[in-house]
This record gives sequence, structure tokens and C-alpha cells, in this order.
Amino acid sequence: MSKQFDVVVIGAGPGGYIAAIRAAQLGMNVACIDAWTNDKGGPAPGGTCTNVGCIPSKALLQSSEHFEHANKHFAEHGISTGKVTMDVATMIGRKDTVVKQNNDGILYLFKKNKVSFFHGRGSFVKAVEGGYEIKVAGKTEDLLTAKQIIVATGSNARALPGVEFDEVNVLSNDGALAIGAVPKKLGVVGSGVIGLEMGSVWRRLGADVTVLEGLPTFLGAVDEQVAKEAKKAFDKQGLKIELGVKIGEVKNGKKGVSVAYTNAKGEAQKLDVDKLIVSIGRAPNTIGLNAEVVGLQLDERGAIVVDGDCRTNLPGVWAVGDVVRGPMLAHKAEEEGVAVAERMAGQHGHVNFNTIPWVIYTSPEIAWVGRTEQQLKADGVKYKAGSFPFLANGRARALGDTTGFVKFLADAATDEILGVHIVGPMASELIAEAVVAMEFKASAEDIARICHAHPSLSEATKEAALAVDKRTLNF
Repeated sequence: MSKQFDVVVIGAGPGGYIAAIRAAQLGMNVACIDAWTNDKGGPAPGGTCTNVGCIPSKALLQSSEHFEHANKHFAEHGISTGKVTMDVATMIGRKDTVVKQNNDGILYLFKKNKVSFFHGRGSFVKAVEGGYEIKVAGKTEDLLTAKQIIVATGSNARALPGVEFDEVNVLSNDGALAIGAVPKKLGVVGSGVIGLEMGSVWRRLGADVTVLEGLPTFLGAVDEQVAKEAKKAFDKQGLKIELGVKIGEVKNGKKGVSVAYTNAKGEAQKLDVDKLIVSIGRAPNTIGLNAEVVGLQLDERGAIVVDGDCRTNLPGVWAVGDVVRGPMLAHKAEEEGVAVAERMAGQHGHVNFNTIPWVIYTSPEIAWVGRTEQQLKADGVKYKAGSFPFLANGRARALGDTTGFVKFLADAATDEILGVHIVGPMASELIAEAVVAMEFKASAEDIARICHAHPSLSEATKEAALAVDKRTLNF
């Protein structure tokens, strides 16, 4: 017998679990279905982000950064440690603990907000009077019926054509987070967020890392000035990045992986590595959803087609996160999840795609919001630019990390902030000030006139805003 709900959410990643909780808070009877399973066979809600994405990668980045600081920078502070070694198993175990804490936290929030959780794969069965019937295939099988359905099934890693992920030698983000020992040689295909972050983790721990990127430019979506600064820093660290390559035959053998490719000059090359991480993007996950049974429309990429409010072509069916258009970012999914729940309750959910921040958690960190200088030029927008280096920031000097700068772009006539771009220490935290400012249509002068604590890294944002009008307080 089918169990009746007001809302059924398929997927408990950042978009799904947030949508379920918000809908429950608004008085709806909500069920959330998720198939992720931990190593003991139990539920592991949180999606890619919590299980094999945002959370575990940051745990490994933190561990590897501590290791590098102890090896290379503690002496500058007068700290003697002797020989420092890394126990990879302990590092991976800590990462797994952090993941489990987040899994358990989501389950607690479901219970607290009276969301009914079902562990298994959710799929459409049929449209019924007043809604849809959804099957949950898990250890047991359940049928759920609801008037409103939210699909939040996320995305999957893309593989190289003809090269399967075995998660032993050829790794997706999943396998890259579970390497049992530091590889002597590590190859990474793709210099996006995952490639750079995972490459940074294992380089810090001693791996010889080579990144192969098909595009002729480094971080093409990033402001060009920021990308150049980041590339310079990565080169100095020993992260080898080759641009404009064309991948050929990839051989996966018992002793490792061999990658044939041509470089930017068209010369034939070969890279032999112990492990190969493939990070060439992600594909919307609609596998097993049974979308065709109810006529749910997908586009040519396999993404669910939605309008500006995340409505699909079916009445009462919504979709959010990686499975729809827009950037594949956890916080974008969260915003859409909240907005959809509020729209279902007759409220006015809000998502501003122009103020969604982007972050790459390497060292230096890279963060930005709004348009880049090259985009403004291409659009013919008249703008002013100002930047300030962390080299001249007192807090950055005290931290011992003066790489990078803050850059502001403002409308030439109105001074409204059009974009902010940061490369350097704690960029992931500093960018929030710019997001708030842009959401409230602030001008560069507004930021310049706000009192910032001294000494702080945020003073660099104030100085960059001042620099838009060729001013400075840094005497």
C-alpha cells in the first residue's frame, strides 16, 4: 500500500536534504529518498558533496596543508619538529570520520524536522490522481505518493571515452579521495576544481604530479589576471601543468597507467603514472529515475529541463542542483532547494545566479563572484578596476602567506560592483563580503568606506575597493 505525503524529494544531497527540511518547516508532510550507502550498508545522506566531494576533499586538503606547513614553514616560526611523516591511513580515517559526522547530522536534522527518510533508489512509477507514485528500491521496497516531487539526484563523474573508472588505477573523485598510499607519480586529466584540489593534496604529500589540460588556457572561467597569478604559484610549488594537450590511448595495467598524448606543439608524448585521476567534468544523474514513464523532459546532456523557478514540464514536479542547468555547486543546489520549498508554500523563493560565489580550495585559494574583466570587455561594459596585493597586507605578512591579491571591478558610471576576484589566503572566506555587497547593489565606494578590522586579510578588500578610484590608505 502506498504511503501518502505532500512532498517527496528524490536525493538527499545539498539540494535535496535542504529542500526536504525547508518544506517540512513550512508545514508540509515530507519524505526524502536517498541511495547512498556507507561501508556498513547503512544510509549516508549528503550526496556527492558530503560523501565524495566538498567535505572529504576539504578534510584531505587540511591534513596535507598541515603536513606541508610542518615540513616547510614551521622553522620560519622557530618551531623544530624533526622528521615529519604522514600516516596516510590515519589521514583517510579522519576524512571518513568527518564524512560520517555530516551523514549523521543530516539524519538528525530529518528526525528533528519530522522528515520521513527512506534508504534506497527512488524512481517514478506512474502519474496518479493528484500526484505521482514513487518506488523506493532498497533492502525493502516502498511505494510513496505525493502531489509534489522534487528531483535532486545530482551528477556523476565523466569518464574518458573508452577508459572506465576502476577506482584502483584510473580514479574519479571517489577513488582520488581513498588512495591508500602516496603514489610516486600521479597524473591528473583536467585542471578544474577537482583536478587542482586533488593534485594539490598528493603533491604536498610527496607525489610527482602532472596535470594534463585540453584547453589552451589555464582556468578559462577565472579572471585572466587571477589565473596567471595562480598558475605562477602552482608552478613554483612543483605542480606540473601542461595546457593544450590532446589525450590519446590510455593503457591501464598492473604496474600503473600509461597516457599517450600530444602537447600544445603537436608533439607526441607519453606519461607513465602509478595513478590517474580523471576530472573532466560531471554529467547530470538521471540513471534509474524512470523519467520516460511519466514524460519528464530531459535535454541533450541528460539534464532535467526546468524553467527559471526550477519547474519541469510536469505539473507538481521540480528539479534542483546538478541535475538541472547552471553551475554544479553545492551552495547553488541549496539555494534552489530552499527556493522551491518556499514556492510550493506560496512564497517567493529567491536565487540570484549573478551572486553565486565560486571557490577553488588550493593554496593559494581562488574565489570569485560576478563577471570577469574579459567578460566585461566582451560585453562592451565600461568599467573601472582596482586591485591590492596581499604582499602589502600586514596580516598576510604575519601569516607568512602573501601570495596573490584582491581585485574589484565596478561600473564606470555608477560605481556598482560588477565582480570581485581573489587569489590568496582565505579567499573562500573573504569572498562572502563581496557576495553580500553585490546582493545589495553596493558600490566599490561603499566597501571602501566600511571600517575593517586591523590587522585583517579583509583590509585587502577595502584597499582594492579604494584602488578602483586610484586611492589607497596603505601609506
